[in-house]
Amino acid sequence: MRNNPTPPVYSRVALDIATKIARGEMKEGQKISGRSLTSSEYGVSPETVRRAFRLLSEMEILDIQKNSGAVVLSKKQAMAYIQKFESKKDMVLLRKKLSELLNERNRLNDQILESINEIININERFRTSDPLRSYEYAIPENSPIIGKTIADSKFWQNTGATIVALRRGDDIILSPGPYAVFMPNDSVIVSGEIDISDRIINLINPPQESASSGGQG
Repeated sequence: MRNNPTPPVYSRVALDIATKIARGEMKEGQKISGRSLTSSEYGVSPETVRRAFRLLSEMEILDIQKNSGAVVLSKKQAMAYIQKFESKKDMVLLRKKLSELLNERNRLNDQILESINEIININERFRTSDPLRSYEYAIPENSPIIGKTIADSKFWQNTGATIVALRRGDDIILSPGPYAVFMPNDSVIVSGEIDISDRIINLINPPQESASSGGQG
């Protein structure tokens, strides 16, 4: 994606002529000499002016006269051309902004994932001394929370644990919102005090299996 494309010279010449027509500096019916524009105003080649005239002719702003320049046809069409040009420029700027935001989001996601990995690594080294740490639990295929959103499962109310991420296959969903849905074979990564384990096991496992299942720290 080109972030800041510059319009070709003939397009800028066409826009400037259309602007003068829209402002009334060039009147409908007025004859415009391509030769005078080439030498005195824009300092461009005759071919560049001819291309600008052809563009304005296609937009029904000018009527090209053979071997004698062009005649101004429509102030209204000139105004419409300017609006179209500005809309296109706005779209380019919006696409550039979107690209920048997506890049920033990806950068932040990388930082969040790096922080989660650091937390997990630290927890592995100091698992006996950290009162507030992260845990990961595999959600069974027959879990009663499968198909429920985080909000519907009342995960925090039932466990006191904060969901840091969901692991789904090779993907990690960082900071899932309340409407994220638990799927079979998901793993939930949570943060909380050491006594949350039993409450999470009771929530994610069917009642008959809760007593014999555990989580990974």
